[in-house]
Amino acid sequence: MKRTAVLVTCLMMVLVLGGVGMGWAAKAKQAAAPAGEMDINKALVDSFELMEKGKYAEAQKILEKVLQKDPGNPLALNNLAAIMVKAKKFDKADTYLNQALPRAKGYMVQVNRVCQVGGICVAFRPVSAGTGNQELAPLVLMNLEMVKQYMSPDPLAGRGPRQ
Repeated sequence: MKRTAVLVTCLMMVLVLGGVGMGWAAKAKQAAAPAGEMDINKALVDSFELMEKGKYAEAQKILEKVLQKDPGNPLALNNLAAIMVKAKKFDKADTYLNQALPRAKGYMVQVNRVCQVGGICVAFRPVSAGTGNQELAPLVLMNLEMVKQYMSPDPLAGRGPRQ
Protein backbone atom coordinates (compact mmCIF):
# COMPACT_ATOMS: atom_id res chain seq x y z
CA MET A 1 0.00 0.00 0.00
CA LYS A 2 2.80 2.37 0.95
CA ARG A 3 4.66 1.43 -2.20
CA THR A 4 1.60 2.28 -4.34
CA ALA A 5 1.32 5.72 -2.72
CA VAL A 6 4.99 6.44 -3.45
CA LEU A 7 4.57 5.21 -7.02
CA VAL A 8 1.46 7.40 -7.56
CA THR A 9 3.24 10.42 -6.02
CA CYS A 10 6.26 9.91 -8.30
CA LEU A 11 4.02 9.50 -11.32
CA MET A 12 2.14 12.70 -10.46
CA MET A 13 5.40 14.62 -10.06
CA VAL A 14 6.61 13.40 -13.45
CA LEU A 15 3.35 14.47 -15.09
CA VAL A 16 3.33 17.89 -13.41
CA LEU A 17 6.99 18.61 -14.16
CA GLY A 18 6.62 17.30 -17.70
CA GLY A 19 3.57 19.51 -18.26
CA VAL A 20 5.36 22.56 -16.90
CA GLY A 21 8.39 21.82 -19.04
CA MET A 22 6.30 21.34 -22.17
CA GLY A 23 4.39 24.57 -21.48
CA TRP A 24 7.64 26.45 -20.99
CA ALA A 25 9.05 24.99 -24.21
CA ALA A 26 5.91 26.01 -26.12
CA LYS A 27 6.16 29.60 -24.84
CA ALA A 28 9.84 29.73 -25.76
CA LYS A 29 9.02 28.45 -29.25
CA GLN A 30 6.35 31.14 -29.69
CA ALA A 31 8.68 33.87 -28.44
CA ALA A 32 11.51 32.96 -30.76
CA ALA A 33 10.19 32.83 -34.33
CA PRO A 34 12.56 31.19 -36.78
CA ALA A 35 14.99 33.56 -38.47
CA GLY A 36 13.43 35.18 -41.50
CA GLU A 37 9.87 34.28 -40.49
CA MET A 38 7.58 37.26 -40.09
CA ASP A 39 5.49 37.82 -36.97
CA ILE A 40 2.37 39.18 -38.67
CA ASN A 41 0.90 40.84 -35.58
CA LYS A 42 4.18 42.63 -34.83
CA ALA A 43 4.43 43.75 -38.45
CA LEU A 44 0.88 45.14 -38.28
CA VAL A 45 1.68 47.02 -35.07
CA ASP A 46 4.92 48.37 -36.57
CA SER A 47 3.14 49.54 -39.73
CA PHE A 48 0.42 51.24 -37.67
CA GLU A 49 3.04 53.09 -35.62
CA LEU A 50 4.77 54.23 -38.83
CA MET A 51 1.44 55.51 -40.14
CA GLU A 52 0.92 57.49 -36.95
CA LYS A 53 4.31 59.11 -37.57
CA GLY A 54 3.38 59.94 -41.17
CA LYS A 55 5.82 57.40 -42.65
CA TYR A 56 3.34 55.98 -45.12
CA ALA A 57 5.81 54.56 -47.67
CA GLU A 58 7.55 52.50 -44.97
CA ALA A 59 4.22 51.34 -43.56
CA GLN A 60 3.04 50.36 -47.04
CA LYS A 61 6.11 48.15 -47.57
CA ILE A 62 5.44 46.32 -44.32
CA LEU A 63 1.74 45.87 -45.12
CA GLU A 64 2.58 44.48 -48.57
CA LYS A 65 4.91 41.93 -46.91
CA VAL A 66 2.11 40.98 -44.51
CA LEU A 67 -0.18 40.38 -47.49
CA GLN A 68 2.47 38.18 -49.13
CA LYS A 69 2.58 36.07 -45.97
CA ASP A 70 -1.18 36.24 -45.23
CA PRO A 71 -3.11 37.12 -48.42
CA GLY A 72 -6.41 38.73 -47.60
CA ASN A 73 -5.45 39.85 -44.07
CA PRO A 74 -8.33 42.28 -43.43
CA LEU A 75 -6.43 44.64 -41.15
CA ALA A 76 -3.50 44.92 -43.56
CA LEU A 77 -5.93 45.61 -46.42
CA ASN A 78 -7.86 48.21 -44.38
CA ASN A 79 -4.71 50.02 -43.31
CA LEU A 80 -3.29 49.85 -46.84
CA ALA A 81 -6.53 51.48 -48.02
CA ALA A 82 -5.89 54.30 -45.55
CA ILE A 83 -2.48 54.83 -47.17
CA MET A 84 -4.12 54.90 -50.62
CA VAL A 85 -6.51 57.58 -49.36
CA LYS A 86 -3.52 59.66 -48.28
CA ALA A 87 -2.14 59.30 -51.81
CA LYS A 88 -5.60 60.23 -53.20
CA LYS A 89 -5.83 56.84 -54.93
CA PHE A 90 -9.44 56.29 -53.98
CA ASP A 91 -10.02 53.54 -56.54
CA LYS A 92 -7.22 51.45 -54.99
CA ALA A 93 -8.52 52.20 -51.49
CA ASP A 94 -11.97 51.00 -52.60
CA THR A 95 -10.47 47.79 -54.00
CA TYR A 96 -8.52 47.05 -50.80
CA LEU A 97 -11.55 47.68 -48.59
CA ASN A 98 -13.75 45.41 -50.73
CA GLN A 99 -11.09 42.69 -50.43
CA ALA A 100 -10.92 43.17 -46.65
CA LEU A 101 -14.65 42.99 -46.01
CA PRO A 102 -15.24 39.21 -46.32
CA ARG A 103 -12.52 38.33 -43.78
CA ALA A 104 -13.15 41.28 -41.45
CA LYS A 105 -16.11 39.60 -39.69
CA GLY A 106 -14.89 38.32 -36.33
CA TYR A 107 -11.49 40.04 -36.67
CA MET A 108 -11.05 42.14 -33.53
CA VAL A 109 -9.13 45.43 -33.36
CA GLN A 110 -8.35 47.98 -30.67
CA VAL A 111 -10.44 51.00 -31.64
CA ASN A 112 -9.04 53.30 -28.99
CA ARG A 113 -5.94 53.49 -31.19
CA VAL A 114 -6.90 54.86 -34.60
CA CYS A 115 -5.04 56.81 -37.20
CA GLN A 116 -6.92 59.23 -39.45
CA VAL A 117 -5.40 59.52 -42.87
CA GLY A 118 -6.47 62.23 -45.25
CA GLY A 119 -9.28 63.18 -42.92
CA ILE A 120 -11.50 60.28 -43.96
CA CYS A 121 -10.09 56.77 -43.86
CA VAL A 122 -9.23 55.30 -40.52
CA ALA A 123 -6.45 52.79 -39.84
CA PHE A 124 -6.73 50.55 -36.81
CA ARG A 125 -4.16 49.13 -34.41
CA PRO A 126 -4.12 45.34 -34.06
CA VAL A 127 -4.54 43.73 -30.69
CA SER A 128 -1.16 42.78 -29.24
CA ALA A 129 -2.51 40.81 -26.27
CA GLY A 130 -5.96 39.60 -25.31
CA THR A 131 -8.89 40.62 -27.46
CA GLY A 132 -9.87 43.83 -29.16
CA ASN A 133 -12.88 45.94 -28.30
CA GLN A 134 -14.44 46.16 -31.78
CA GLU A 135 -15.06 43.87 -34.74
CA LEU A 136 -13.34 45.09 -37.90
CA ALA A 137 -16.20 44.44 -40.41
CA PRO A 138 -18.40 47.46 -39.52
CA LEU A 139 -15.31 49.67 -39.47
CA VAL A 140 -14.27 48.52 -42.93
CA LEU A 141 -17.81 49.29 -44.12
CA MET A 142 -17.55 52.77 -42.62
CA ASN A 143 -14.25 53.35 -44.43
CA LEU A 144 -15.72 51.99 -47.66
CA GLU A 145 -18.62 54.45 -47.45
CA MET A 146 -16.23 57.36 -46.83
CA VAL A 147 -14.07 56.37 -49.81
CA LYS A 148 -17.14 56.05 -52.04
CA GLN A 149 -18.18 59.58 -51.01
CA TYR A 150 -14.82 60.88 -52.17
CA MET A 151 -15.13 58.96 -55.44
CA SER A 152 -18.59 60.45 -56.07
CA PRO A 153 -18.89 63.54 -58.31
CA ASP A 154 -21.44 65.05 -55.88
CA PRO A 155 -20.34 67.78 -53.46
CA LEU A 156 -19.03 66.55 -50.12
CA ALA A 157 -21.46 66.99 -47.26
CA GLY A 158 -20.32 69.92 -45.11
CA ARG A 159 -17.34 70.63 -47.36
CA GLY A 160 -18.90 72.08 -50.49
CA PRO A 161 -17.83 71.45 -54.09
CA ARG A 162 -14.78 69.31 -54.84
CA GLN A 163 -11.60 71.05 -55.89
